[in-house]
Parts: sequence; C-alpha cells; structure tokens
Amino acid sequence: MNDRQYPYDPYAQDPYAQQLEIIGYDAYGQPVYQQQQSQEQPPQQYDAQQQPYGYDPYAQQQQPSYDPYAQQQQQQQYGYVDTAQQQQWIPQQAAPAPQPEPEPAPEPVPVSARVPVPEQRRPEPEYATEQFSFVEEPDENSEDVIDWLKFTESRTERREEARRRGRNRVVSLVVALTLVVAGGVGYLWYAGLLPGVAGKGDAPANASGPDKRDVIAVHLHTRQGATSTALLVDNTTTGQGTTVLLPNSLSVANDDGTTTTLAKSVDDDGSTGTREAIGSVLGTKISGTWRLDTPYLENLVELVGNIDIDTDTDVPDTKKGATPVVRQGKEQTLSGRMAVAYATYRAPGEAEDKQLQRFGQVMQGVLKKISDDPQAATTTVRTLAQILDPSLPEKDLGASLAKLAEHAKRGKYKTVQLPVQPDGKLSDSAAGSVVKDILGGSASSPEQGAAVRVGVKNAHGNTDATETARIALITGGYAFVDTGKATAVVTSSQVSYGDAAQKAEAQEVAKTLGLPAEAVRKGKAAANADVTVVLGQDFEVK
Repeated sequence: MNDRQYPYDPYAQDPYAQQLEIIGYDAYGQPVYQQQQSQEQPPQQYDAQQQPYGYDPYAQQQQPSYDPYAQQQQQQQYGYVDTAQQQQWIPQQAAPAPQPEPEPAPEPVPVSARVPVPEQRRPEPEYATEQFSFVEEPDENSEDVIDWLKFTESRTERREEARRRGRNRVVSLVVALTLVVAGGVGYLWYAGLLPGVAGKGDAPANASGPDKRDVIAVHLHTRQGATSTALLVDNTTTGQGTTVLLPNSLSVANDDGTTTTLAKSVDDDGSTGTREAIGSVLGTKISGTWRLDTPYLENLVELVGNIDIDTDTDVPDTKKGATPVVRQGKEQTLSGRMAVAYATYRAPGEAEDKQLQRFGQVMQGVLKKISDDPQAATTTVRTLAQILDPSLPEKDLGASLAKLAEHAKRGKYKTVQLPVQPDGKLSDSAAGSVVKDILGGSASSPEQGAAVRVGVKNAHGNTDATETARIALITGGYAFVDTGKATAVVTSSQVSYGDAAQKAEAQEVAKTLGLPAEAVRKGKAAANADVTVVLGQDFEVK
C-alpha cells in the first residue's frame, strides 16, 4: 500500500471526469486516446461565460490555490492526461452547476481529428528542506579566500623566480668558464705554447714538407758609397723572423758566370743582378730588393718614434772635441741621426763583422717599433717618399714589414750572420745552420723553369779545374755555384744529388762535365745547390 499523501485535487473525485483509452498510434508513434462518457451521468455542460477553453484574466481573483504537482500525480494515477489542462488553466467553480438532462452521446470523433497528447515525463518526487544538509561553499570573493590565493600565488611565483635565477646563474657560469677556457687556450695557441699544436703562423713539430718563407734583400747605402746587405726572412710556417747579415766578401756570380764579391755586385749589377746572384749562391728565392739610403733610414727611425737598443761602443762625432753621438750602454734611445751613425760606424782596424752587427741591431730595433698593421706600415713607407725597386712596391713592402714587426713584438725574431771562408765561399757550418735551416736552401725544389744550381768543389789539385767546369756548366744552361776548394785531392770525381727528383739532372751534369755515369750517386748535396760536383783528377782540364 502506498502511504504517500498527495494534495487535494477537487477534480480527482469528479464522477464525470473523462477517461482516456488508447485506440491507436499516429504517424509519429504517439498514442491516440478516445474519451469515454461516464455511465452514471451525462457530460457536464458549461455555460459560455465559464470559458472552458479561453482565458479570463479577471477570473484569477476567484482562483483557488493551485498545485501543479498534485494535478500531475492525479493524472499519472488514473492513466490519462487532460490536454486542455496542460495547455491552459481552467478555473475551479465555487459550486457545482445544475446538471441538465442527459443527452445522447455524440458521434465518435474521427481519429484524424483527435489531438495527440504528448508524452508526459514522470514528475520528480518532492523533498522537504529538512531532508538535506547543506555545506556552505566558500565565497571566492571573501577577504580570507583572496588573501590565501594571493599568498599561494606569490609563493609559487617566488619559487619559479628562484628557479629561473638559479638556471640563469648556472648558464652564466658555464658561459663564463667556456670563455675563460677558450681565451686561455687561444692565447696559448697564439703564443705557440701548446705542446704539439702549432700557434698562429707556427708549424707543428712533426710538420712535413718545406717551410714557406718570404725573403727581402736590404741594401744600406752611405753617402760615402759604402754598402751593407741583409736579408729579412719571414718564415710563415714557423712564425719566426730573422735578419741574416751578408758579408761584403761573399762570393757571388755575375751574369756571365764569373765570380765577384757581394759589395762589387751591388755597385755594378744593381738590385736585380745582385738579388739573382744571392739567390743562386744561397739556394733561396728573394722576392724583392729594398734600397735604403742613410737619409731614409734616419727618417724611418724618426717616424716610428726612435728606437731602443743595446750599444756596444761609443760613436764619436766627426767634429774634434765633440761629445760622442752615441754612448755605449743598455737600452740606449737612438734618434734618426744617432741610429744612422751607429749602424754605419766601423772603428779603425775593426773587422767588418762588427759594423754589420750594428746594422742588424738598428734594423731589429726599427721592426719592434713599426706597426704590425699592414695598412699602417704601408702608410709609414709612403711617408718616406723614397724611390723603391719595381720588384717591391709600397704595399708589398708595408705588408712584409708588418709581418716581421709582429714576430719582433712577440719575441720571435733574431739576427744572425752568414759565415763565409776567407775566399768568400760558404763554409760547411753556414750550409747547415743558416742556408738550410733559415733560408731553406735546396730543401725546397726550384721553381718551374728555373736553372738547376750546380755546386762545384775543386779537389783536382789544379785551380784551373774550377774555371773549366764553370764555363761548361753555364754553356749547358746550369747555374754555377762555387763552393770552394777541398782539403784533399781525390782521384775520381763525384756527382751527388740529395733529392730523387734531381737524379736525371745529376746524370745530365755528369755528361756535361765529361764524367762517367758511375760518378753519379745519391748522397748529400750542398745546401745552396741542387747537384754537387767534386772535381777529381779524372776531370779533364782545358
């Protein structure tokens, strides 16, 4: 038994309430109902004033209390739905109207004219307020909630900011350490202090192949006509700079192959002939010649701002009773005039080598002061306004001086003197220490089309043997190099070559000199020659 109580509905006990019967379904699948008249009492008639199908706004004043849920429950209980009650509200009559006489039942309404009743949803059950316990939701706009949200947000932001700062510090530290390490390694590489690693312009210790060199010949001319010659060598492979001082007594060859001294060659043949003669004797290529007269040397020292060198002697003034122009001592500052006086000074009875060494000191002092920027060095050369040799334009000379200045500022520069014998021929020590190591000598192959250098040492016992060999070689198109006399006489002549590529040339040299093929052998050639010939007594002197 259902104990649920429903509100009172005055129509629930109406004996004349209509009952609906499902008689079919329409095209939309909805049920179609048929109204049936009660057997006990005919249908109730309503007066037109009651407006059963209309709406009277003034009738609301007499409307009793209306409970829609109770009406829906009643309809659900009896299994029908009053379409008119769903669509409009029918006011309740205060008192039942007099019932007229029963009338015959009307004709059944056609199915097509019947109004389908929409499907009704089951009413939701009612609940009393006391049946629920409500949890009060926090107000997001309250001050406590706002303060708490601000606190949590600010704490989260502080944590994120701390993490970002930490990451930034780590990144900055790593970048700083990387820069420091890279800078340190770069400096060590530049200075050439890394073991087994080449610095800027330096070659590895195990580098193979000939070094690349740039050589310039410098001729210093005094007003009295004296000359001094030096070679400025820039070894671009090892990053070393060297000044090689050449004695005036060095034996060189003229254009016709005859022998002369370096000083006489400078006066007679000029720059081009002397440059080729020096290159032939030393077995190296000289790219250009720089004639530096003493007035230009004085201006050059003034342009670079004076030089500081260690002087080995006092240089007196030409005027009697005057104080010395240059004082002996450490780190003496020399002006242009003082530098010229020191570079050209040779005391009475003093060896030529002393004056040549002073010239080398002045040149190295100039290189320490000149700019290592090629453009700035070229500007200095142009300011001198001197007439240069066509083989060495201002731009090339400026670039070469800038490279040499870089070596001098780094402490990678030295000055050496080429040792020669009293007759002007190269000594054995010169062949190893200077010609081969500094100038390259025959370690580098001659240029394409260049004449093969043939060094001749006289071991025949007859001094005319050298001249006979010289004429034969020059006629054959070879470059003659006089390497002096042997200490002992030998019976059989020898033709030696150091490079296997020169074997064929050595065989041709033997034929030119009328020597047997057995005289050709692989050995150690002279440092300043491609092929070396030792003339023995089997060589025919003409």
